[in-house]
Amino acid sequence: MQALPTHQMMGYDRAITMFSPDGRLLQVEYAKKTVGQGSTAIGLQCKDGVLLVADKRITEVLIVPDSVEKLFKIDDHLGAAASGILSDARVLIERAQVKAQQHRVTYDSPVDTLSIVKDVCSLKQICTQSGGLRPFGVALLIVGVDAQGPKLYETDPTGIYFQFKATAIGEGDVKVKELLEKEYKDSLTIEDGLRLGLKALVKVANKELSSERVEAAFVNVKDKRFEQVSKEKIDKVLKELK
Repeated sequence: MQALPTHQMMGYDRAITMFSPDGRLLQVEYAKKTVGQGSTAIGLQCKDGVLLVADKRITEVLIVPDSVEKLFKIDDHLGAAASGILSDARVLIERAQVKAQQHRVTYDSPVDTLSIVKDVCSLKQICTQSGGLRPFGVALLIVGVDAQGPKLYETDPTGIYFQFKATAIGEGDVKVKELLEKEYKDSLTIEDGLRLGLKALVKVANKELSSERVEAAFVNVKDKRFEQVSKEKIDKVLKELK
């Protein structure tokens, strides 16, 4: 079907439940564009765990860098990175945290990564077919180490999710994915992954990076604990990449 001119498409973005003649939900597409304008976040599945690296993209000199959150702890063994509208992300993260704690209280065991992903994506999907709502304008990378090993999932505003070995969301995600496709290996350690993730951020950043602007965290297979990478470690790797 031939695409309608822009002025004829306008009537089909008034409600989230209205399909355009060529089968598109325009409000969902707008939400995806919002994600594409967010700062970059990268996830890597390594042989000894999973890693998240994110660009905080601090735009004002007077902002306190530590007050900008891009990475979130869901449970001891689960974490997430967000790109897009971070206030939307906070709502989804808090829902995931409650789900994880409910599972611990009910079953006295940690929840598996996929259950959290499915629960978050179910809420996202509801917001693509319910009148009076808008889609969540955020994509999440959800990582964890459970009984099945290290896992990395990407979710988008439609509620679709996929498992990845390595992926990126946000501004510059195409360039980052090109680099990951060339240099990612299954044998990467978390240490190697940190170097690769920072190398990718350096490639897409508009200015010089430092630990004030970059945030990284990992969950290793041995401890199954979500831990932040120290600023000193990030600065050390960035200096080596220069």
